[in-house]
Amino acid sequence: MKIVGGILIAFGLVDMIGSFTGLDVWSEWIGVNLPDVIWSWSAYIEIVLGYFLIKLDSADESADDLADESGDE
Repeated sequence: MKIVGGILIAFGLVDMIGSFTGLDVWSEWIGVNLPDVIWSWSAYIEIVLGYFLIKLDSADESADDLADESGDE
C-alpha cells in the first residue's frame, strides 16, 4: 500500500506542477477529459488519497506489531 500511495502522491505532484505550467496530465497523457470541477481539484485528491493509503498501511503495521507484542506474553 505504501508503494501505491507513493505513486499516487508523485502523480498528484506532477499533475499539480503540470497544471501550473499548462500541461493537462489527464487529457494529454491519459486521454480522459475531466469535468472542470474535478480537474481543478484532481491533484489535491490524488495527493490526499496517496497519503491516506500510506497512513492506512502504517496503521495496519502498528496494529500487527501490537498484536505480536501481546501474543508474546
